[in-house]
Amino acid sequence: MPSFPHRTIQPAPLTGRGLRLRHATDPDLPWLRRLYAATRAQEMAQLPWPEAVRQTFLDQQFDLQHRHYVTHYGDGDFLIVEDADGPVGRYYLHRSTPEHLIVDISLLPERRNRGIGAALIAASQAHACAEGCGMHLHVAVHNPAARRLYERLGFVVITTEGAHHRMRWSPPAIDF
Repeated sequence: MPSFPHRTIQPAPLTGRGLRLRHATDPDLPWLRRLYAATRAQEMAQLPWPEAVRQTFLDQQFDLQHRHYVTHYGDGDFLIVEDADGPVGRYYLHRSTPEHLIVDISLLPERRNRGIGAALIAASQAHACAEGCGMHLHVAVHNPAARRLYERLGFVVITTEGAHHRMRWSPPAIDF
């Protein structure tokens, strides 16, 4: 996996809770695969597929997604969010001009709604602002909780592309 350790951010709100960020490595791939499956568990529960078929499907989808991310955002930050017990999420960020892209943010279901995502995004917004950049992301239309988080952090829906909303955040204007 790509790794740019000199660019890792460590948001104070996370470190204060015993969380840290580190760059993902190839040995993290099995855990990332399980995290991906956890993010789709509710959706998969609706399908009448045997467990082996579900697992094969999820493995294939993870492989395709991972390959896409590495191919298109290979110079990005592929970060693992972890605590003393191990990984709790992933945060993929592609920093470019004029806008940084939040490629993916995923947390274990039991770690959601605790301010982790908000802290990651707020720290990224501060870094983007310092570089004179905005940010954008895509959120699934069927994920209103994530959309509310992004809106609370100042993102606005720009357009809807298929099953995703494209959202953008612009840094506050600086008056001189």
